[in-house]
Amino acid sequence: MSFYISLNGLKNAQMDLGVVSHNIANSQTNGFKRGRAEFADLVTGSVFTNPKLGMGATIETVKQNFSLGPIEQTGNTFDFAINGDGFFATKSPKTDQMYFTRNGSFTTDSAGYIFDGSGYRLQLLPTDANGAVTSNVPQDALLPSQNATGSDFASAAVNTDGQLVATFADGTTQIVGTLALASFPAVNGLVQAGSSNWEASGVSGAPKFGAAGTANYGTILSGALERSNVDIADELVGLITAQRNFQANAKAIDTATQISQTIINLRT
Repeated sequence: MSFYISLNGLKNAQMDLGVVSHNIANSQTNGFKRGRAEFADLVTGSVFTNPKLGMGATIETVKQNFSLGPIEQTGNTFDFAINGDGFFATKSPKTDQMYFTRNGSFTTDSAGYIFDGSGYRLQLLPTDANGAVTSNVPQDALLPSQNATGSDFASAAVNTDGQLVATFADGTTQIVGTLALASFPAVNGLVQAGSSNWEASGVSGAPKFGAAGTANYGTILSGALERSNVDIADELVGLITAQRNFQANAKAIDTATQISQTIINLRT
C-alpha cells in the first residue's frame, strides 16, 4: 500500500511543480492571475472499519488568486487598467463567444473596431449624449469615422469612468459608449481560456455588466496596464517545497522497495 501512497504523492508533487512553473512562466504576462494547487487527504474504509486507513493525498483544485497586480504606465491610448474589481468583456467576431480579461492591451483596425491580441472585440455599454448608460447589454466598441457634420475622426480617449470619447477634426467630441465591466457571483469559478482570458461557467454564474466607478466595479486607468500578480520570491519558495515533496515521496518508495526486498531475502 505504501507504494501507491507514495506514487500518489509523486503525482501530486509533479502537479504542484507544474502549477508553480506555469506561474513563473507567466510572471511577465499582462493580466495573468497566479494559481495555487490545493490538496486533500484520501481515507478509505466503511462505517464498519475502525480505524480508517489513510491512502495519501490528491489534488482537490487549482485555485486562482484574483488579487490586483502592479500597474504599469505605458502612455498608449488604448491600454487600460482596472483599478479595483471587474473584468473587461470581449467577444469573438467569429463565434460570438464572450470572454473576460484583466489584460487591457487593445488596438484598433481599419474599420474602427477596438480589439485585443486574440482578435476579440472590446465590449461597450451604450450611452446617451450625456454619457448615461442606456442599456446593460454590451455591444462591440466601434469608433465612428465621422461625426454628424461630416468631420473626420481624429483621436479617442477613455476617462476614469470608462467613457470612450471620440474627438473629430473640427474639435467636437462624442461619447461613443462606456467600457462594459463584468462581475461574477463566484469569480473562482471562471474557466481559464488562455491569453489571460476567462469564460463564465455554471460555477462562476452569469456575468453582471456595469460601468466603471459604480457598485463593485473599479475605475479605469487609461495609458496603463495591469501586470501579472505573480511574486517570484513566493514562487521560488513554492518550487523548492514541491521539489522537496517529490524527493521525499521518491525516498519513501525507495525505502518500501528495500523493506520488500529484505522480506523476500528472509523467505528465501
